[in-house]
Amino acid sequence: MGKYKNLTIIGSSHIAKQSIIEVQDYINKNKPQIIAVELDRKRFLALFRKEKIKLKDIMHLGLKAFIINVIGAYVEKKLGKLVGVSPGDEMRTAIKLGSSYNANIALIDQPIEITLKKLSKISFKEKFRIIVDIIKGVIFRKEIIKIERFDLNKVPSKEIIVKLINKVKRSYPETYNVLIKERNEIMAKALNKIITLNPEANILAIVGAGHETDIIKLLQRS
Repeated sequence: MGKYKNLTIIGSSHIAKQSIIEVQDYINKNKPQIIAVELDRKRFLALFRKEKIKLKDIMHLGLKAFIINVIGAYVEKKLGKLVGVSPGDEMRTAIKLGSSYNANIALIDQPIEITLKKLSKISFKEKFRIIVDIIKGVIFRKEIIKIERFDLNKVPSKEIIVKLINKVKRSYPETYNVLIKERNEIMAKALNKIITLNPEANILAIVGAGHETDIIKLLQRS
C-alpha cells in the first residue's frame, strides 16, 4: 500500500483473495470519497456483464489484438479458478462497496482497444522471442520462476514484482512500454488531476501491484 498526499494506492493481484480482503478492510474503515480503479469504460462494464464474443469485436480490434485479448483473459480465468476467484473481483468489490458509501468511482486506465492495438504492433522479433520463451518454459522449464514459489491467494512480494518487471523490461522492451510504462504515465496523470481537483478528499486507487511503485514516483515528480 502506497501513499501520496491525500491518495492511498492499493497494489492488487486481480485473482488474489488477499486483495479482496485488503480492499474491503480499507473501504470499510476509511470510507474514501473517491475510488479510482485500473479500468476503462469497456472493462468497467465487462465486470458486471457477461457478453458473448461478436464479429464486430474482432473487426474493431483487429485480429491480432483480439487474439491477444482472448488468450490473456483465458489464462487469467484459469488461474482464478485455482483459487476460487474471478479475475477483477477486487475491483468489483471496490466499486460495489464504495457505491454503498456514496463514493465517486473514477476510471483511470487507457481504453483497452488502444492498449491491445499497440501490443499487436510490437516487432516480429520481439513476438518471436516471446513465443520461443513460452516454448522453453513449457517444454524445458528453463529460466522461469517456478509456480510453487507463488501463493496465488496472495499478492506477490515487492521483491518478486520488481524482478518480474525488470525481466519483462530487459527481455521484451516494447511489450514493457505498452503494458506497463505508458499505462503508468496515463494513470498517474489521471490521478494527479483527481488530487488537484479534490485536495481535501480521501482518495483510494486500486491498481495492479506492478504499477503501484512507479505511479507513486511519477506523482512525486509531477
